[in-house]
Amino acid sequence: MYLRVVSESLQPEEISRRLGVDPDESTAIGSRRHAGSPPRSHASWVRRADRPGQAGARPEDLEPVILGWGLDFAHALGQLVASGEAVVSLEIVQEIRDLDDSQQKGIFLGAELMSWLGAAKASLDIDQYVFHECDEG
Repeated sequence: MYLRVVSESLQPEEISRRLGVDPDESTAIGSRRHAGSPPRSHASWVRRADRPGQAGARPEDLEPVILGWGLDFAHALGQLVASGEAVVSLEIVQEIRDLDDSQQKGIFLGAELMSWLGAAKASLDIDQYVFHECDEG
């Protein structure tokens, strides 16, 4: 799970200055994925919601990480969105490798996290990937 700020007018350094927080990773307007690719038309600023030692943690296990970033940070994100200079989204990537394991399916987001996302004026993007072996018949 990670928080992403995307802007077509602000470079990552300016986003960090306005938020008062540095990203875990970023890409600048005009940078290239690799030699020969077109320059990026937007900047991307990313902060990951990680818990050391908890590889494969479920989204609800990571809620405290985001809430720990505080409401001041959420409000700063909301001001950035309200300025029209950026969009903010919480990205959840869920991998399902065992279709019979109920713990791998579904996502529950608590009211406190939803309120935090509202203060940040953030959208929610959920990508789910199902990995399974097909019987060849």
